[in-house]
Parts: sequence; structure tokens; C-alpha cells
Amino acid sequence: MTTRTLSPELLRRMDAYPWLIHRLTYRRANHPNIHVRGYKEEGTITTAFDMTVLNDMDRFHLAMDAMDRLPQLGDARVYWKQQLQEKLVEHRQYIAANGQDLPEIRNWQWGGKR
Repeated sequence: MTTRTLSPELLRRMDAYPWLIHRLTYRRANHPNIHVRGYKEEGTITTAFDMTVLNDMDRFHLAMDAMDRLPQLGDARVYWKQQLQEKLVEHRQYIAANGQDLPEIRNWQWGGKR
């Protein structure tokens, strides 16, 4: 499938190496609007969610990244990004003290009907 974009931003989380996507799209039209997050080889012995935090691929970093590309959020963006940054600080402190993810992460389940 071919996707053509002339101006929209594309933000993609990839379970691989981001430089690969950048190399594949380097000479394509609209390359500056492609933003890829991937593993940065910062692994350690920790939880699966913390691995995504260390690689800036967790829900908080991705939400902040998306907010940076939505100018229509205006000044509200600053407030929401601060809330997400504080949640990341809480995560780091909790995992350092308890060796596991925050309960809201650890016990999270898909909502809705199954």
C-alpha cells in the first residue's frame, strides 16, 4: 500500500531502529514531516514499560511528541505536557523504590467489550 502525504505530519512508533526508516525515506517528498521513534539501545534489566520509557516510546512521550505537532492546541499544550512530564517523574521514582511499574500501568486493561 502506498501512502502519499504532502503536508501532514507522520509520527510512528516502531519496534525496530528508527534510522532504518529515515534511510528508506531520506530522498522522498515531505521527508521533514516524518518522525519515527524506535529503540536506542538503552536497554537494561527493568520492566517492559520502563524499557519503552527509556527509549521515549511510551504513551507519555508519544503524546508529548504529537502535541508538539498540533499547533491548534495553543497554550493548553504547555499544561498537558507538564502533566505528562510529572507522570514520568512519578514513574521513575516509583520504579526506583519498588522495582515494578506504577499500579495504573501494571494493572491497566483494555476497556470496552471483549
